[in-house]
Amino acid sequence: MALARLEGRKLLNLMPDGSMYSTDIRFSVPFVHRLRTTTDVAGEDFPTLLDVLESSDDANARVLLVAEQSLVRSSDRMKRIESKLIASQRVDLVNSLHVIEGGETIKNSYVGVESILKAIHSGNLDRRSYVIAVGGGAMLDAVGYAAAIAHRGIRLVRLPTTTLAQADSGVGVKNAINYFGKKNWIGTFAVPWAVINDSKLLETLPHRDYRSGFSEAVKVALLKDATELGWLEQNSAKIVARERTASARAIHRSCQLHVRHITEGGDPFEMQEARPLDFGHWSAHKLEALAGYEIRHGEAVAIGVAIDCLYSAEKIGLPEADANRVITCLQSLGITLWHPSLQSVDELMEGLEEFRQHLGGRLTVTMLRGIGAPVNVHQIDSSAMKNAIETLKNRVGLPT
Repeated sequence: MALARLEGRKLLNLMPDGSMYSTDIRFSVPFVHRLRTTTDVAGEDFPTLLDVLESSDDANARVLLVAEQSLVRSSDRMKRIESKLIASQRVDLVNSLHVIEGGETIKNSYVGVESILKAIHSGNLDRRSYVIAVGGGAMLDAVGYAAAIAHRGIRLVRLPTTTLAQADSGVGVKNAINYFGKKNWIGTFAVPWAVINDSKLLETLPHRDYRSGFSEAVKVALLKDATELGWLEQNSAKIVARERTASARAIHRSCQLHVRHITEGGDPFEMQEARPLDFGHWSAHKLEALAGYEIRHGEAVAIGVAIDCLYSAEKIGLPEADANRVITCLQSLGITLWHPSLQSVDELMEGLEEFRQHLGGRLTVTMLRGIGAPVNVHQIDSSAMKNAIETLKNRVGLPT
């Protein structure tokens, strides 16, 4: 007869000789998501960055500072941050500022990750040390992946420098690089130690990158907050003009909705079958690859969101007027909703299977019954989806 012993709240079944023959124990690991918003982290708000760098055993915090090349070339902010870290009595900055490429280039090979790993190794960083990464979403993905696999995890502090990263990916818990010609094929889930969204870091961002990042704000509003979509519609002209108050408000609300889903949605590491925050992304990821990554991620997401809204109008019950509202809103934000690679419809449709494989199990794609009313579907009508793509082409005024 088997014996039983109560440990904590779980009953462990033991054989007479004391060996355990079976048990299932659920456990959770507590995380803290630290999000800060600043105006000038390289200036008067530098203490905010310093405050998230906890020392260990009364020793200074060991820090590797990594920055995207375009930011270093366009402003002196990285030199100012570096100087302040060097001057701090609480920080040991290992090596000099480590500069790497940004954009999708950094994710398309292992070169960038390898350079970060070498810098971590040469700087003798450990699991209580910090990598501070300052750059756009793709760069943060690559650096975050390196930080996550070094010593099984080094504390990562993200300073996103694009609207897209500040509104979405920079506050997420995913890191990855592309492989086998597929988006984010190699990667990890890792909660960043801290994220600092600084408005001045966006000042040198080109208009195209600045505007396309707000596609993620539209996406999360469609999923979570119908009122927010109306606000974006009403304030799109101010956002396009880079009016600071409106832009900061849009980014902050998008960020709030993303973080709330991650921390309160019950599935931060996507162990279940649905990925609602990836609404519109099954085609966006495939489109980026088909376009040779010349298209911005935010632009691809906007196109993917438009396509899935049109499909939802045809098959799921989203009012057609609402689908048109979304398209108009994205266009009013200055985002182009077409790319010639969409002509390769059959290749684009392969993105559905790649999307399924990335998570596993049955195909699960989030669509909309209404604004703020997402629904998961497990089958896609290929004919209707192709119609949605053709409808988008007509909607943006391209010849059939």
